[in-house]
Amino acid sequence: MESSDDDKDGVLEAYIPKELSYSLAANGTKFVDEVLNGQNERCLENFRMDKHVFYMLCDILQAKGLLRHTNRIKIEEQLAIFMFIIGHNLRTRAVQELFRYSGETISRHFNNVLNAIMAISLDFFEPPLSDIPPEILEDGRLYPYFQDCVGAVDGIHIPVMVGVDEQGPFRNKSGFLSQNVLAACSLDLKFHYILAGWEGSAADLRVLNSALTRRNKLQVPEGKYYLVDTKYANMPGFIAPYPGVPYHLNEFSAGFHPQDPKELFNYRHFLLRSATDRIFGALKARFPILMSAPPYPLQTQVKLVVAACAIHNYIRREKPDDWLFKMYEQENGVQMEESFPTPEVEQPVVHVEPPPLEMAFDPDELEATSRLRDNIAAEMWDDYIRDFGV
Repeated sequence: MESSDDDKDGVLEAYIPKELSYSLAANGTKFVDEVLNGQNERCLENFRMDKHVFYMLCDILQAKGLLRHTNRIKIEEQLAIFMFIIGHNLRTRAVQELFRYSGETISRHFNNVLNAIMAISLDFFEPPLSDIPPEILEDGRLYPYFQDCVGAVDGIHIPVMVGVDEQGPFRNKSGFLSQNVLAACSLDLKFHYILAGWEGSAADLRVLNSALTRRNKLQVPEGKYYLVDTKYANMPGFIAPYPGVPYHLNEFSAGFHPQDPKELFNYRHFLLRSATDRIFGALKARFPILMSAPPYPLQTQVKLVVAACAIHNYIRREKPDDWLFKMYEQENGVQMEESFPTPEVEQPVVHVEPPPLEMAFDPDELEATSRLRDNIAAEMWDDYIRDFGV
């Protein structure tokens, strides 16, 4: 039996969505026509977006001169090849069998579409608005306390494939090879900013520092801030939870009873910041290629992350009620009920030291950010106690 990198993933049928196993005799043009002329669900399953959203993206790429029809392959089929690969984590051989093109042709069009998406990617990343996000405004637990919050920043490790001599820096704390990707997200499942390509061993705060100091940098509107988790420091433009206080989901028990302002602050901070978990979940569900290390050059793997986030934003803009978005919107935070504190119940204390700052901030700025967090916590606690009539 012939051995290749593709064989590592199993037999051909394992690559292909079940509904397509009967269609392998068709050529690529016929397959794409069948999908685009069929039920919308077929386009969702195969090309990861609604038909009208797919056609609109083809029109955009053609109008900007980034893709063109060839004698053999129309733009729709070129985009279909790309979306099919990243939407099902397929290797070239599997796509060859389905579309009936050579490996060289598949690879060429895959890279052409990837570069075309990258060329317009900035059009799909929008900076935060000055308005109070409805996710805050319409939740009494969050408004008015977090009214200046524009979203959340977090990192995600995306598996990466590199040569043996390059693996050291890419090996993360868990022992796996990854790139450390930083994302600034809105609360309605959009990416404001993406920085991909950092080695998996890089500290999260170091990646954030890079995002804030590079030419195409992450910008925080004046007077606003992002929420970050315990991997980051509390600093201007970024509000972190209190260290040494329960924060993550598994640290909150059912019938959670906050004992003081810091616990209540951390709990509600977590509810809001968990938007990053939902957006990462939706991204990986739509593009499972991000869950494994594809056998591409490192630069291509980095581009794939940015392109996937750009397409995610494009779909969110054109079809906000897309089936995947609705699925992850339903996981809107933790639904535990808050109740009045019971002092006789001793809560465990989690000792977490805040990470050291690599960025140079004026001490007065750091103090102001600390006061801001304390003021939010105090106001939140006062209202919480008053609402319980104590």
